[in-house]
Amino acid sequence: MALIVKSNIKKVVKELQRTKSSQSSTIGSERDKENSVTSVAEEVGMALERKIEKLLADAIERAKANQRRTLQARDL
Repeated sequence: MALIVKSNIKKVVKELQRTKSSQSSTIGSERDKENSVTSVAEEVGMALERKIEKLLADAIERAKANQRRTLQARDL
């Protein structure tokens, strides 16, 4: 199953870092640039895919335990 679009992982990582650095002080911003993550290994996509599959499988079991046929956000 391909739930994760691998080309988007790097974009999201970059955006999350940008969001975090904008919340921090301007003094630490130069240090943040030096310590930023610039590459994402191939196995990150596969590991993320496995985590999402497990999360969904657990959510499905919760919905079934509550005798529902609809998967809801609260099941996650």
